[in-house]
Amino acid sequence: MERTFVMVKPDGVQRNLVGEVIRRFEAKGFTLVGLKMMKVSRELAEQHYDVHRERPFFGSLVEFICSAPVVAMVWEGDGVVASARKLIGATNPLTSEPGTIRGDFGVSIGRNLIHGSDAIETAQREISLWFAPEELVSWEPANKSWLYE
Repeated sequence: MERTFVMVKPDGVQRNLVGEVIRRFEAKGFTLVGLKMMKVSRELAEQHYDVHRERPFFGSLVEFICSAPVVAMVWEGDGVVASARKLIGATNPLTSEPGTIRGDFGVSIGRNLIHGSDAIETAQREISLWFAPEELVSWEPANKSWLYE
């Protein structure tokens, strides 16, 4: 099964949207295999956003993600990386479709509530940054036969 990394950012945590995010992923049929609330260290934030290091907004991204707790998660399921991106919506909430997390709750690009891996390779990298192998739980939900052939 494919896995992806999802993080409710500080604005999503502060706005009490963690439960709503989890509800949507569970309703879609994905399996939660890792979950933790944490205050992000500067080192971890810089590693996570390393791809943006040369961009002018890198510093503000790092500062923001370190500003308050986040909820880091790993979800599992067939096609979960691509499907999670659709559930999350476009980066800019103003252009994100209604029915997506950002489309329903986001207001500005700088406060877009949630991060989700954009590719399988990215997901693998991000999962290994945020979770130790022993923090992930492999299990089979009782409803699996109702989701997959």
